[in-house]
Amino acid sequence: MIPETIQALTAQLARDPGSLVFLPLAEGLRRRGQLESALTVAAAGAARYPEMAGAWDLIARIQSDRGEGDLAFDAWTTVLRLDADHIGAHKGLGFLCFRAGDHSRSLRYLQRAAELAPDDQALKSTLARVREITGARPVPGYASPATDPLRAMDSEPDQALLVDRQGRLLAGDLRDAEGRSAGEAVAAALTGVTREAERAARLLGLGSWRRISLEGGPAHFELRTPTIDSVLLLTRGRHVPAGRLGMLADRATAAARRWLEELR
Repeated sequence: MIPETIQALTAQLARDPGSLVFLPLAEGLRRRGQLESALTVAAAGAARYPEMAGAWDLIARIQSDRGEGDLAFDAWTTVLRLDADHIGAHKGLGFLCFRAGDHSRSLRYLQRAAELAPDDQALKSTLARVREITGARPVPGYASPATDPLRAMDSEPDQALLVDRQGRLLAGDLRDAEGRSAGEAVAAALTGVTREAERAARLLGLGSWRRISLEGGPAHFELRTPTIDSVLLLTRGRHVPAGRLGMLADRATAAARRWLEELR
């Protein structure tokens, strides 16, 4: 949303505090990363319209972006109390449960979301992945569980990780020199790396970091932030030029962002 539109909506809300314009305004602020302002606008709107499921859904999405999973869970639970068939709430709760490692509970929410939106292909792929993790029997017509948002973008598997800011593995994997999975260990280690990156950026007055490129040793690495509460690590051997790796990281970041947004 362009700044002029934000300004126009802000002015409209100031003239009429009871206007429903708070919904597109808060959403526009969320998409621009102005989460504090977005939450203030959305919360004020929900206070005026406490029975509006859409207002609480918006609050939940903002809180999820802020990394406030418990608060987002409570807000989406409120949405379902007001509208038991709210697709966004079922997807959002499924995402939070998946991120917390409660895959069985995530499956229940996502299954209900898929029942409510049977033509949502991205949701079908997500549900298939959770089914694979939980060992649940696949449903005919659902996308293959191999449709990983990171692996689907390139023919070289096990060289990308998507994690949340708490170090929990969301997608992808890495292999060590002996071919063993190292994804969980690397995901946990990334929390310290990202905290140091945030600290360095803050001390240097650079704002929020979005990309870190590392060259050296036997491999090149790219770190990205697809969303405010996730981190992507992509690696390739030194035979892959750094520029090529950057292009792959751009594609992987976009794929991961779409996947995470669909889950929410």
